[in-house]
Amino acid sequence: MNNAIMDMVDKANQKEEAPKFEIGDTVDVHSKILEGNKERVQVFTGVVIGRSGQGSREMFTVRRIVAGEGVERKFPVHSPRIEKVEVKRSGVTRRAKLYFLRDRVGKAVRLKERRRV
Repeated sequence: MNNAIMDMVDKANQKEEAPKFEIGDTVDVHSKILEGNKERVQVFTGVVIGRSGQGSREMFTVRRIVAGEGVERKFPVHSPRIEKVEVKRSGVTRRAKLYFLRDRVGKAVRLKERRRV
């Protein structure tokens, strides 16, 4: 009974078209930002280094390098603040979490590109 209610609430809060991307993909995350009365879209570009959770609570972590410093940001997949997620390139990975990229610098951060058929 309790799980059925949780599933109904979960489905009501999910997006119809969930973005399709995988770990290792370089993505542009278009998120809405409120500044006073105005709303604008800000783009955060980086590599998806992990996904966690399930259902409406699913999150993904995007990492990029800004001025020589690594910046990570977590986004909810089904948030109404996320306008869209564009996949720029796909990377070949063999694991679910790419936390090892945090210790790498320069060209070592790059992932081999996946060929699309």
